[in-house]
Amino acid sequence: MMSVSLDGFFEGPDREIGWHRVDEEVHAHFNERLRGMAAFVDGRVSYELMADYWPTADADPAAPEPIAEFAELWRKVPKYVYSRTLESAPWNTTIIPEFTPEGVRELKARAGGDLALGGAELAAHFMRHGLIDEYSLYVNPVVLGRGRPLFPGDVELDLRLAETRAFGNGVVLLRYVPG
Repeated sequence: MMSVSLDGFFEGPDREIGWHRVDEEVHAHFNERLRGMAAFVDGRVSYELMADYWPTADADPAAPEPIAEFAELWRKVPKYVYSRTLESAPWNTTIIPEFTPEGVRELKARAGGDLALGGAELAAHFMRHGLIDEYSLYVNPVVLGRGRPLFPGDVELDLRLAETRAFGNGVVLLRYVPG
């Protein structure tokens, strides 16, 4: 699952993501999809961004329901972080120091269900090894002109459209599976 601009960037040129249009409807949809995941798998940067906010996001009494719901979900679901530099990680997190395709397959088997993948650099490794079963792109009605593209230039994918959904704020879900 990844939010992208109309021109294919997941973050702007200065790593900004404030343009992502995640309102209550979109966030409730994210929660519904993520509730069924056996584990969250992230790269270090994505994990640190998540760990900076989600452990206590529901402590604010003014937090909208989807935010509070996801905070609890995030704490509860097992997390695996691929990192060579992270030495420890709380919140039900296991650090995996090295990426290998065999290790990913073992992790999926051990987790006993679907894994939610976060982090574009880690996703690129998964793409290169054919380890992604589904691509859910949340296309935001924003053109950035430059930034970091979601798909690396050395990856060629043949995908089949499995689902579309338009949200009230203009975001469109395009869900693809390998062709």
